[in-house]
Amino acid sequence: MNFSVMSVLVSLVMIFCGLSGFVSYHKHLLNSLLSLEFMMLGIFWLLGLELTNVGGEIYFSLFFLVLVVCEGSLGLSLLVLIVRSHGSDYFKSFNVLEC
Repeated sequence: MNFSVMSVLVSLVMIFCGLSGFVSYHKHLLNSLLSLEFMMLGIFWLLGLELTNVGGEIYFSLFFLVLVVCEGSLGLSLLVLIVRSHGSDYFKSFNVLEC
């Protein structure tokens, strides 16, 4: 196989592994965030490969990376807020009626 085809397949496997981890561990917030970040890493790798093949602007991939970092920091701040208020990051311990 060609190196670029192999790289595309590896990035697609990363995306689908992250998606399967997100679906199977949806009750635990930290595992969900890690699965989302793994998916974003695979998408970033695929985007970088495609932009270098096309010869497009590499600044778009940097913009995507900035958005991924902002999403990760927002997720971690929500995780800290939930752990401080509820004591755990399991979704089954949350009560909707609590203030």
